[in-house]
Amino acid sequence: MILTVTMNAAIDRTLSVPSFQVGQRHRASHWLSLAGGKGINVARALKRLDVPVVATGLAGGRTGLRIVEELTAEAILNDFVRIADESRTSTAVVDPTANTYTEINEWGPHVERDELDTLLEKMRYLSRGADAVVFAGSLPRGVEADFYGEAIREVNRWGIATVLDSEGEPLRRGVEAGPVLVSPNQGEAEGLVGHEFHDPDDFVVALGTIADLGARNALVTQPSGAYALVREDRRPERLHATAPPVEPLSVVGAGDVLLAAYLAARLDRKSAEDALRAAVAAGAASTLELGAGRFEPREAARLQAGVEVRTLEPVDA
Repeated sequence: MILTVTMNAAIDRTLSVPSFQVGQRHRASHWLSLAGGKGINVARALKRLDVPVVATGLAGGRTGLRIVEELTAEAILNDFVRIADESRTSTAVVDPTANTYTEINEWGPHVERDELDTLLEKMRYLSRGADAVVFAGSLPRGVEADFYGEAIREVNRWGIATVLDSEGEPLRRGVEAGPVLVSPNQGEAEGLVGHEFHDPDDFVVALGTIADLGARNALVTQPSGAYALVREDRRPERLHATAPPVEPLSVVGAGDVLLAAYLAARLDRKSAEDALRAAVAAGAASTLELGAGRFEPREAARLQAGVEVRTLEPVDA
């Protein structure tokens, strides 16, 4: 079983608006409303892969009630802590004609200390018997930047694998706590290591830097694939996987699906190369649908044959 923790859960609205222009009136050709937040997106993808998963986190107000109702309607097991302040609503505008998307994310609720303590206690209970705990997404107001770091250290002491996907200072503090796997996208990884990536050598150096900061394994996701540093029998292996070309409808949440598929494959004891191939294929399949965390597993299986995975040599920083 995998436990996902979403601190800043949301109702995610995705609108498909052909020829979208700022300052103009439009009518959406399609729309979709789902419970969201990175951890929830990972849980949704794991559910589609038939991996036992439980989603927890913070949910407040009428929006929080709707988040829980949406998860229950999708048959995703969940146990969220109810908080006083209102959970956020986020909106993504997808323009299929220009292959662009625009995200508008609210700040989210303010969390009180007693609410956070309740979540930590619930997390301790739900983690019993879990193979991994996934901490994913931004932190709401009132939660210190070192929350992920403290939580990862505690879960590590229980002998349970920890996974982190966040950004900024919460990501940095979390990586220093020694998660088994960290999975930022390219922009988040660039912020973590302090420079932009322009070629494969930059990614290889960055993977090493992330490992030096404390992560045992690292994935850096891109719309076109992923770079990975995986430790097999104490020996680091560096891989690059390129997705087959597809006509994307929306790339929102593709990295969350990629992470979920990678975890599912590793739990199924697949090799690092096979796991990365399955993950990148699932991420590519998710771009063919609206809604973060949604994809068709059969389409992902079909796309696997087109994923190119190659081994990279170490690079001196």
